[in-house]
Amino acid sequence: MAGMGVDKETAYAVLPKRKGDSSRLIRALKEYKWMYLMLIPGLAYYLCFKYLPMFGLVVAFKDYSIMKGFFGSDWVGLKHFREIFQSNDFYILLRNTLVISIFKIVFGMIPDIMLALILNEVGSRWFKRTIQTISYMPHFLSWVIIYGLALAFLSPGDGLLNELIKFFGGQPVDFLTSKSWFRPILYLSQIWKEVGFGAIIYLAALTAIDSTLYEAAVVDGAGRWRQIWHITLPGIRNVIILLLIIRVGSILDAGFAQVYVFLNARVYDVGDIIDTWVFRRGLEEMQFSFAAAVGFFKSIVGLILVLGANSLAKRFDESGIW
Repeated sequence: MAGMGVDKETAYAVLPKRKGDSSRLIRALKEYKWMYLMLIPGLAYYLCFKYLPMFGLVVAFKDYSIMKGFFGSDWVGLKHFREIFQSNDFYILLRNTLVISIFKIVFGMIPDIMLALILNEVGSRWFKRTIQTISYMPHFLSWVIIYGLALAFLSPGDGLLNELIKFFGGQPVDFLTSKSWFRPILYLSQIWKEVGFGAIIYLAALTAIDSTLYEAAVVDGAGRWRQIWHITLPGIRNVIILLLIIRVGSILDAGFAQVYVFLNARVYDVGDIIDTWVFRRGLEEMQFSFAAAVGFFKSIVGLILVLGANSLAKRFDESGIW
């Protein structure tokens, strides 16, 4: 066509479009219509509660007033971000948040993996299902109920643990208001609540491991520990890395509900985190713009950590979220 004086863009414009692409799309929609319909509630959820609220980020750059609304409030630029980093409390809160989050990631994943490995080795199906059911039931309890249980066990007056301490001649310990005990109580209650539910994911991953690998290992004389180390753990490695990347992305979310319920004035130095600080400033003191700025900062940090962790995982293991 170039010899006829017609350029490529004109030539491609006049060529008939292929009907195969649209027909394949229509066939796929007809064939999998029920699956696509099942996607609609999930897509609607993310659209309404994840994407549309992103418009509210504009509040972080305004001196927001309920009476003036989003568009009527005055622009203040980076004023609230400067206020965050100039606050004397911010770095203490950041330290507490990071320490609690990192320990929760470590002590949250290892027990999940260990429980999944133990249940995978259990031969009795009914015993395995019973233990699994009992272990993941606390996941459905609210942190208010769990705090009530902790109070019943750890109360300095008539708590069960303190009663045992007094029975053996010791002095009762006020665990819930002790700075040295506050974080361990958070970690232990988190493990007790989530270990069973977290193990479900690893148990599902374990079912995908080829059973012939274990048979070959038995023929080669490998014991159970060798099989776990060389077959089971490598078989769920990608799942472990995937969940680790997701948890690293939410490292600034130290678990608001749990910390807020267990927090008291005596343990602020070791237990006050960014989310509880934002709750007090944003809702109790009505500083909505400041709270939005902190939330925007957390989102940016989370995005950077997810991208970095995913890139690092792909560099060393050739696997990641994408």
